[in-house]
Formats: sequence, C-alpha cells, structure tokens
Amino acid sequence: MRALFLPVIAVVSTILLSGCMHTASPVAVAQPSDLDAMAYGTPSSSPVAATGQGGAIPALRNAFAAAPSPGAYVMPAGYAPGRRDAVYHLDAGDKLRVVVYGQEGLTNTYAIDASGSITMPLIGSVPARGRTTAGLAAEITAKLRNGYIREPSVAVEIEAYRPFFILGEVQAPGQYPYVPNMTVESAIAIAGGFSPRARRDIVTLTHTDPSGVARCEVPLGTSLKPGDTIQVGERWF
Repeated sequence: MRALFLPVIAVVSTILLSGCMHTASPVAVAQPSDLDAMAYGTPSSSPVAATGQGGAIPALRNAFAAAPSPGAYVMPAGYAPGRRDAVYHLDAGDKLRVVVYGQEGLTNTYAIDASGSITMPLIGSVPARGRTTAGLAAEITAKLRNGYIREPSVAVEIEAYRPFFILGEVQAPGQYPYVPNMTVESAIAIAGGFSPRARRDIVTLTHTDPSGVARCEVPLGTSLKPGDTIQVGERWF
C-alpha cells in the first residue's frame, strides 16, 4: 500500500508546485507622481506608491495653483506704503525753466516770487503757486494765445526746488538747497550734524501743501519735501 501512495503524492506535489511557480506575485501599481504631474503635466513612470488625497503634496499643489502668474507683483503682507504726493505743486522759491518753442525772447529761467507768481515778457505776472508744471504751462499757453502768438508751444520744468529749513539743535541751522530723495537724517548731516544737547531719535517736521499745514514728530528716516521745516529739539538728560 505504501508503494501505491508514493507515486500519487509525487504527482500531486508536482501539480501544486507548478501552480505556485506560474502564479503572478503581487505588484504595487504605479500611480502618477503629483510633483511630476505639476511640473510636466504628464504622469510619472517611476514606481511610486500612491500617496492618497491628504498630506503635503496636495497642499503644495494648491499653493502652486493659488500663486500669481509670472511677473505679477505681490504686496508683502503687512506692508503699508507711505503717503506720497501724486504730483509736485509749485510754490515760492522754486526755479523753473520755461521753454516757448521758436521764441528765444520768452524762453528763460524764472523764479517764483514771494507772491507765488512768475513774471514773463509780454504776458506779465502768471500765478504759479499750487499749480503743477503742466498746469502752469497751460496757463502760459492760454495767455500767449490771447493776442500774442497764434499757436504757442510751451513746456515747463523744475530747474531747482525751493529750499528746506532746519532749526534747533544742529551745528548750523538755516536754509539749504533741496536735493531729491532727501531724508531728515541727510538734512541734519548737511546742517553739520546734531549739537551736543540734541534729541537724536525724532524731530518735528512741518510740511505745507495746497491742503494746508501739517506738523508732526517723525523718525530720522522720514522723506523730506521741498519747503519743509525741520525742528531738532533738545533732550532732557
């Protein structure tokens, strides 16, 4: 009997082993890589297991989707731009270059006087205070067209800004020429620096424009405008 069962057991074992050898082993299915899809727009061929819907990769995808298009400017969070005048308004002390094309007798440099006007040949006094250079050019054009020149062409530009003033605890208080992009700190340097008794953290700045007079305490990095007055105070200790 034992001799009869041995061939049967051998045949069964052979069949079972053959089936195991031909059965495909489990293989992880490659899922498209989120990073490759974002970067190239095509599925990745690398055998990476699926990551699921949650986690860092979907968050990164959403961040890219919300990002602005290339070249777009993004205002930094918490950044508040300081107030800047859209245009410059003329006042006494400004020196202007007025060009009347084809009229050398009228083209010249004119200073705005204490009354806020310039005086030109033919047309006399022209109010300039509070105007922009474009507004003043239009006024001069209108006056010249009124019985003097048929089609005048006028351009006005600032040759020199009105000075600023610095008072109080500096080495040399007084009036100084304004230079574009000045700050309170550079103005103090022009005036010889602080005196030994000066308060060195803030100053009082007075600014005048068509809306009125503004006076406030400001730090040394504050921008300066033509005609401003800086008052450097005395420290108490």
